[in-house]
Amino acid sequence: MPETLELQNLSTTVMSDRQKLHSTTTTTRPPYFGVLLATLSSLFFSLCSVIVKSLTDINPIELAMFRFIGLLPAIPIVLYKQEEVFPNGKRILLLLRSFVGATSLICSFYAFRQMELGDASTILFSTPVFVGIFAKVFLKEPCGYFHIGTIALTILGIIFITMPKTLFGDAEVTVPEQLPSLTTQNSGLKYMFGPITAFCGTLFAANAYVLLRALKGLHYSVIMTNFGLFSICYTLIVSCYFGFCMPKCGTDRLLILLLAIFSFAGQILLTLALQVEQAGPVSIARSSDIVFAFIWQICFFHEMPTVHSLIGALLVSTAVILSGLRKYVMALPDGSETKRRFKFLTIE
Repeated sequence: MPETLELQNLSTTVMSDRQKLHSTTTTTRPPYFGVLLATLSSLFFSLCSVIVKSLTDINPIELAMFRFIGLLPAIPIVLYKQEEVFPNGKRILLLLRSFVGATSLICSFYAFRQMELGDASTILFSTPVFVGIFAKVFLKEPCGYFHIGTIALTILGIIFITMPKTLFGDAEVTVPEQLPSLTTQNSGLKYMFGPITAFCGTLFAANAYVLLRALKGLHYSVIMTNFGLFSICYTLIVSCYFGFCMPKCGTDRLLILLLAIFSFAGQILLTLALQVEQAGPVSIARSSDIVFAFIWQICFFHEMPTVHSLIGALLVSTAVILSGLRKYVMALPDGSETKRRFKFLTIE
């Protein structure tokens, strides 16, 4: 899920905890333990997307509300750390970050409904590639040729995923059934609704990254608590406007409970991964969510990915992995042999 990747930018916030954990566990934890935790986090988040796609009788906005309940366990962490929940001078940024993060998740849930799971996950997990654009605009950070190249690679991959019929002519376009109000004359709009919401979710998530950079001085539990509380209120109001409907007893409620549990487990595992590993390798490991999505797409929904989808996923994954590798190389000491070998990644 796109809002999960944004925790990678909290690495500076939890750096002191990471150093403490590293000093006490250097001799016990296996190498790349953080990468393993990040991969497990991807597994839980990918299962969340399976649940969202399966619960077709529940509005995606309602599902987002239940999903945000999984962030509420951050409240005891805030109380334990004795952090100020709504710190002065950061309130507007916290509200903006919560709004764009919640909107990103809602868009992603609609995308999971309208698209194949692997295609939607691929577009949504291209978020880190677009962060450079908004960081350049709002934070005046450099955005050089490397960022432009990865963005171009990502857009090319998205084109392969979203427009096979228009560009290649030999792919069958399946029209989503969740938009009955649109007529057959608007089938093109129905087909593009999923990709458009996925791309919007990506852009909102990229802005959430930038806002998190501006909030990097706050403890992660403060950000998660504000995110959870605001988003629950936000999605509850919107759900009531469209007509709130309680899920059916039995399987539906069980799946919603699992959605909250898997969400919290994924958040905790990702936070722990960032405490014991650099953000670059964690970012690369998180791209495994795309692999899980294609596996679940085949296993649970019996949808075989097309060649165009696989090519698009490969292009987007390459861009994301290159971005994560660059972040890792940039964090290495200047005299590092690895940094010298991958010097081309550090060129702006």
